[in-house]
Amino acid sequence: MMVVTLRCNQSCPYCQVSRQSEDRLAYDMSEDIAEKALQHIFRSPSKRIKIEFQGGESLLNFELIQWVVKRAKEICPNDVDLAFVAATNLTSLTDEIIQFFGQEGILFSTSIDGPVDLHNSNRPYKGNDAFEVVCRNIKRIQQSLGPDSVAALMTTTARSLKYPKEIIDQYISLGFRGMFLRSLSPYGFALKTKTYYEYSAQQWLEFYIESLDYILEINRQGYYFEEFYTKLVVSRMLNQGSDGYVDLQSPTGSGTMGAIYDFDGKVYVSDEARMLAQMGDHSLQLGHVDDIYEDLFLRGKLPELVSSTMNQSAPMCHSCAFLQWCGSEPSYHQSTQRDLLGHKAYSGFCHKQMGIFQHLISLSKTRPEDWKLIINWIN
Repeated sequence: MMVVTLRCNQSCPYCQVSRQSEDRLAYDMSEDIAEKALQHIFRSPSKRIKIEFQGGESLLNFELIQWVVKRAKEICPNDVDLAFVAATNLTSLTDEIIQFFGQEGILFSTSIDGPVDLHNSNRPYKGNDAFEVVCRNIKRIQQSLGPDSVAALMTTTARSLKYPKEIIDQYISLGFRGMFLRSLSPYGFALKTKTYYEYSAQQWLEFYIESLDYILEINRQGYYFEEFYTKLVVSRMLNQGSDGYVDLQSPTGSGTMGAIYDFDGKVYVSDEARMLAQMGDHSLQLGHVDDIYEDLFLRGKLPELVSSTMNQSAPMCHSCAFLQWCGSEPSYHQSTQRDLLGHKAYSGFCHKQMGIFQHLISLSKTRPEDWKLIINWIN
């Protein structure tokens, strides 16, 4: 699947700066930019395309979302499976938006970082009621469109490390049947506020293992609940095939399995590459929507990026027992080491991946019943 992100709005209600609506328009993607992006998107040879709307806060530009969905369906080839998802904090949700998303089959993707105090400390919002707003609106969507119409992601801060059970319980209380454990990434706000440096790869790995143990305990008690990253990794371990998860591709899937069109027309291989550009590193920017498709995706930077991100040619990777399961993650290594492949001995990404692989192999040998539970997630 080719996942294409339209960053249709740059402003966000979580920011403590209020903008008048006429000022906000300067930060919105225009129909002209969106049209050019769509013309690129449907030049892709992929027969499965997902268009994801991001912000800032994507729902602040609901009019553009409506326009893009209508236009995309008009020009989408008959043999292409087209899907839509909107990443949103749900603070701008309305009944009109719910109705439109239901009619058009658009999914919601939001964020829940844990119980009220943890979520609100991670995501400050006017009145400090971000948690109440997102939980209320998750339930509105579930009641109107069904439980599978909205998904949530969590971000692990240093404070999160103390509350793995409470975070998981929060997801269960909202009716979710799974979650994705993920660490902070070395981009954007996490670097600006220095929160990325507040815990190590080993500390996150210990958090992951404790969380997975609790999730497996919940499953043993009869409640079906998945950890999505574990499911993805075990599927790779068993099948040794590509699953479309960009971070675990070698050579990288950035730019070939996904791309991002920013509100101003700039095109990047990934959202991480866009955040790198905000930090002053434009090495993974492909160009602009005014460029022709071939210059963006068949010539220029992308072929060089693909050819230089093969783990098989990287020191330490080429002889690693986990080579077939892992990926190169060039944005991470470009951010932390200014090198697309990175020195693996100093790579937090490598440390986490090896730790996960080793833990799951050990679990398969020492806890066969728990291993069967994970296999059941795949099946």
